[in-house]
Amino acid sequence: MSNLLLVDDDQELCLLLKEYLETEAFDVTLAHDGAAGVEKALAGNYDAIVLDVMMPIMSGLDALRKIRDHKRTPILMLTAKGETVDRIVGLEMGADDYLPKPCNPRELVARVRAILRRVDEGGDTVSPMTDEIRVDDLFIQVKSHAAFFEENPVPLTGAEFTVLELLMRDAGEVISKEVLTEKALNRKLTPYDRSIDVHVSNIRKKLSALGANKELIINIRGAGYMLTRK
Repeated sequence: MSNLLLVDDDQELCLLLKEYLETEAFDVTLAHDGAAGVEKALAGNYDAIVLDVMMPIMSGLDALRKIRDHKRTPILMLTAKGETVDRIVGLEMGADDYLPKPCNPRELVARVRAILRRVDEGGDTVSPMTDEIRVDDLFIQVKSHAAFFEENPVPLTGAEFTVLELLMRDAGEVISKEVLTEKALNRKLTPYDRSIDVHVSNIRKKLSALGANKELIINIRGAGYMLTRK
């Protein structure tokens, strides 16, 4: 059974989602504002966190920032339908994925399971070929989700790690955003979905901070992304 922290100020919705999630083999803990969510997230040991953006006392984005300062627990953001800015900001701050509200409980379960599968299987949703992959100065260990640039650890979220793994497995070849979305996020790419763009941007920033060339991962307009080789 997976331990899930659900943070949302809509108490009636929380109870309904908790009841449904528990029938799907989740052990659910509830919090109804951002501050309480941060306190429980840092004190507990959760497999994943579902975090609403719009909440009193502390917003979901502020809560996400505080959690990410200490933990890399997979986080799924719940965003108001049509609030593209919140989705992008959440992903930039380290969320693994997002789901617009109102959400279908079945889709919520599917998204959370997809996130957990990436963690539990160490990226094997991509391929079980090898645990260690090296491309020039980049090195990853798939099962432990550890990434290194010139032997320096790269602090990636689960989604970022899987995107980097996909790019490294096919280094020198272009991978479409459709393929990256399906394999890294376990869903279809939809119009105006910039999730992969934001994850790649985050990876670039983290690698650049360690001295990597900004052209290490390039965007081929209309085609996708490619990890370049020396």
